Amino acid sequence: MRVIGIDPGTLHAGYGVVEEKGGGFRYVASGVINAAGETVAARLAVIFRGLRAAIETYRPEAAAVETVFAGNNLKTAITIGEARGVALLAAAVDNLPVAGYEPTVVKRAVTGNGHATKEQVQRLMQILLNLPQLPPSDHEADALAMALTHLRRQTVARRLPR
Repeated sequence: MRVIGIDPGTLHAGYGVVEEKGGGFRYVASGVINAAGETVAARLAVIFRGLRAAIETYRPEAAAVETVFAGNNLKTAITIGEARGVALLAAAVDNLPVAGYEPTVVKRAVTGNGHATKEQVQRLMQILLNLPQLPPSDHEADALAMALTHLRRQTVARRLPR
């Protein structure tokens, strides 16, 4: 199974593609879409086109997208919600099933600590996916962690008795 993880944002959106193969997990690709544009709508269009290109190139079977959390800043939550909507639409074009995970759930799943730092997530992605170097950005690391979390959960779900 191949999954694209998406870390939504209106200035930078990360994506990471991971697949399960032979009982293990393998890095396929990752990147950051840097949205240029004077308006939020223009930047969201760049994000949409970038995510569509990644989906068309790497052909995932599912998507995992960070859920919105309000925290202390409602304006940030709304902005991330707009970017998340674009990510959901990009996946929906190919009828990809989409799962959503809160950042603390993903951090706990990959580091054992729901409040891990960006650097810790980057380092664990390097280790868990056997990468020669750290993912170049925290957006990529977060997206890879999102995909890996989804794959692990799917693997466990398949092994449970029905």
